[in-house]
Parts: sequence; structure tokens; C-alpha cells
Amino acid sequence: MVPSGSLTPSIDPAGFCLPAGTALRYERSADALRSLVPSYAVLDSDPTIFKGPHSWVLPGWPQLWIGLTTGKVTVQTRKRQPNVLGTAMLFGGTSCAMPTTSQGGVTVVIDLTPAGWARWFNRPADGLRDQIVPLEQLWSMERTGDLVARLHASDQGEAVKSVLDEFLLSTLPPPHHGEAFLTEIVMKVGESGSATAAETAVALGVSSDTLLRVTKRYFGYPMKVLTRRTRFLRVISEMLMTVEPVDHGVTPPGYHNVSHFLRDAGEFLGMTPRRFLALQMPYLRAVLRARTMVIGAPLPLLDSVAKP
Repeated sequence: MVPSGSLTPSIDPAGFCLPAGTALRYERSADALRSLVPSYAVLDSDPTIFKGPHSWVLPGWPQLWIGLTTGKVTVQTRKRQPNVLGTAMLFGGTSCAMPTTSQGGVTVVIDLTPAGWARWFNRPADGLRDQIVPLEQLWSMERTGDLVARLHASDQGEAVKSVLDEFLLSTLPPPHHGEAFLTEIVMKVGESGSATAAETAVALGVSSDTLLRVTKRYFGYPMKVLTRRTRFLRVISEMLMTVEPVDHGVTPPGYHNVSHFLRDAGEFLGMTPRRFLALQMPYLRAVLRARTMVIGAPLPLLDSVAKP
């Protein structure tokens, strides 16, 4: 398996608390890419050792998934149809936790922000939300094949960061005309306050119709869904990483009461928090810890609200 860890200094992979038979690397992208591609992950497992339960992927921004394994990987989206992943796949923005199965091997994950979507994909994000499609549907076969070939030729470990930095910088389109505005929206989403979409539009100096159009085009969802999703994931990710028992009778931060939290759980998990947290998910928990150690937040859509 690949060596776990990161090129970021002072990261001890022992803090990831990985289950036996698994490996994980997290890396920061190059400075010039950071606002577009906040992080890379390399996931690996040996199915002869790791015989644990299936894992899960939490909802969030779009991702590129590159499979460097011959083992079958399946992911079940909100559409309830299991997707057997090909070699190079695009995950649109997602709004519900997704169970995954894997037969081992290396997968490389490239996280995208809405600004990154605007740069590399000339497609409305809401048309691909909660969907997983072959990357060749949006990029040419030549570009997709080049990315896969470079990763296959690498050591699939420490060299992945330099391979991805070089490839993405070489294919980097010019800045999108609305990039600064997309960043403003990301910050507003991260605040997850009680402001309505109309109030947020006023604060941003645009009409409600404009805000709706932009968020659906580049984020995949209207503002209300984006803020609810961020608020919920901030809470549930902390619950997943804590070593202390979770008191399900306490109202989490940002919520009016427990019932309010349970409604969001039904929307973004498809089950109650109690049931979800009772699942055996050692690898997901390790992924959240590792990204927090390396990047500062457990999920890309929480980067804007990460504690300094």
C-alpha cells in the first residue's frame, strides 16, 4: 500500500487512526490552485486485511475520482441506483450521504470548489447534482487519458501532489469573470446564519433572482440548501470525529431544537444521526481527521469556516 501521511510538515499519520489494512494521504494543492482545488486525497486498502464494513462519502462540493485499481468500486447516490465507478469519474455536488463499497486498491480524489467548477466545466452544476458521470463527458478523452496515465506512471503516493499540480496548472483556464462573486457566496454559505436567501442577496448587492441563478449554475443548489447543508455537516463531522459519546438530547449549535436537527439529518443523511453514528465507519472517520490535520477542516465546504 502507499505510505500514509502528507508532504505538509509535522503531520503524523498515526493521528489519522486508520484501521488496519488501509492507507491515506492528504495534500494541499499548489498555491495558485488553492481557491479552485483545495485538496487532494489518495485512498488505499488491502482487502485481504481490511475486511471492515462499507464506507460512506458525505455530501459536498464536486470531486474528480481517479481509480488506479482493477477492483470494483460502487457508490450509491440519492438516486438510489448503485454506480459502478469507471477509471475517471466526476461527482457533481451532492446532497445526501452515499454508501460505498470497494475491493481495495488506490483511488485519487481531487476536490473542487464552485470557482474550480466555473474554470474547468462549462456545464450548469445543477444539471449534474447528485450524479456521478464519466469525466470524458465533460473533458476530452485525450485530457482525461493524460491525467490517468500520469497518475498510473507515478508512485501513486508522495508523487501524486506534484503530478496533479503540474497537470492542473497546465490545463488551467483563464479566470472566470465571476470568480470573486463566487468566493463571496462561499463565505456567506459558510456563515450559515439565520439570514434568508433574500437577505443574503441584499447583503451581496444583487437581486434574489440573480443569486438563485448563480448558485444553481455554479453551486448546484439554491442558497437555502447550501447553508442548511453546511450547517449540518459542520455538526455531524464533529460528531463523527469526537471520542466522547454523543448526547442526542442536546440541541447542536446553529439549531433551534433537536427536531430541527433531525429534519436536516433526514435530508442529508437519509436517516437519524443516532443511526448513522452507530454505523461502523472507521475509514470515514479517519478521512475526516486526516483532512482536518492537513487542511484545517474535515470537508472542503467547511474550509471557509475552519478555525484558524
